[in-house]
Amino acid sequence: MSDVAVSSRLSYSAIGAGTVAAFVGFGSSFPVVVQGLTAVGASNAEAASGLMAMSILMGLAAILLSWRSRQPVSVAWSTPGAALLISTGAVAGGFSAAVGAFLITGLLIVVAALVRPFRDLVAAIPSSIANAMLAGIILELCLAPVQAIGVIPQYALPVIVVWAVMLRFARLYAMPVAVVVTAVIIVTTTELPVASVGELLPAPVLIAPSLSWGAVVSLAIPLFIVTMASQNVPGIAVLQAYGYRTRVRESFLVTGVGTMIGAPFGGQAINYAAITAAICAGPDADPDPARRWIAAVAAGVLYVGFGFAATFATVLIAASPPLLIQAVAGLALMGALGSALLGAMREIGDRDAAIVTFVVSASGLSFFGIGAAFWGLVAGGAMLALSRWRQEKTAD
Repeated sequence: MSDVAVSSRLSYSAIGAGTVAAFVGFGSSFPVVVQGLTAVGASNAEAASGLMAMSILMGLAAILLSWRSRQPVSVAWSTPGAALLISTGAVAGGFSAAVGAFLITGLLIVVAALVRPFRDLVAAIPSSIANAMLAGIILELCLAPVQAIGVIPQYALPVIVVWAVMLRFARLYAMPVAVVVTAVIIVTTTELPVASVGELLPAPVLIAPSLSWGAVVSLAIPLFIVTMASQNVPGIAVLQAYGYRTRVRESFLVTGVGTMIGAPFGGQAINYAAITAAICAGPDADPDPARRWIAAVAAGVLYVGFGFAATFATVLIAASPPLLIQAVAGLALMGALGSALLGAMREIGDRDAAIVTFVVSASGLSFFGIGAAFWGLVAGGAMLALSRWRQEKTAD
């Protein structure tokens, strides 16, 4: 970290910031994560197991990385990655093949940590193409709130109105409050399955992974790229903006191994956090930058605790109208859609390629058992190469 003395003195403001970060991080996006796991074939029990594994592992990773570096390293699950799972849907081989793809994703993150040329190769993917792919992946979910108004207005409108009002007055809490309102609606209007307290305790489910070329290409590679481009890179940038020299290699190694550990229990990728990183690393956490690491540790402790509520969260989602959960997930991704579209269109020379990437990724195209996200990258990359070749010819 730049020119600051390391401090381990307890900071109550940092603990408060970490608490806010954990509630925002978990509460605003867990419906997307559960929806993503079920979309690729997980049962309710497997989805609950995956949610629990990711929550505990990202909490432990944040505690370890922050304590070792004395920097506020926030770790999260890949929310855009969960949207990718929803967009891709079931793959050949079922959830077992999806788990195999999660393992490959973790392995790719480890390779990125250990092999500098590979990390540089990933960094060489134009941000316009990566952002366009992300925008295409999440577009369908972001349309769900509008669709829900037409189908279930009595449920969707209260959630959307509360979300919009909170955006105006307390943006940070807009999604957690919307999730609370959704939970109240579900509890008061839906017959929840009767379960004993014991049945709501976390129950890890071990899933034997299988390797499927289609799942690797459709899920593992796009999930790796989305995780790197939309989570790890912005997360690193946030820390650097607050004056921290990040230990990228160590963090990639820990989150990559964590992803591989969580995969057999149904978890997808864990990675640097972006939004909650700003909460833990900013001056509101503590005026002294050397004590802000305590915020990330506090958030990590709470994430571990939230893991034990995974079964109840999954039961609640399973009992709700699917379109309502999709609408809540869409609201959670509105900000990501705006940022992705802005990033995709920023470079004038890349716009044609970005538009092709966006359209193909949003199309739902499945060819040779490979999903649209991969074909969006291929089509956009080809367009970009053609555009740059034409520019070189013109210059000659």
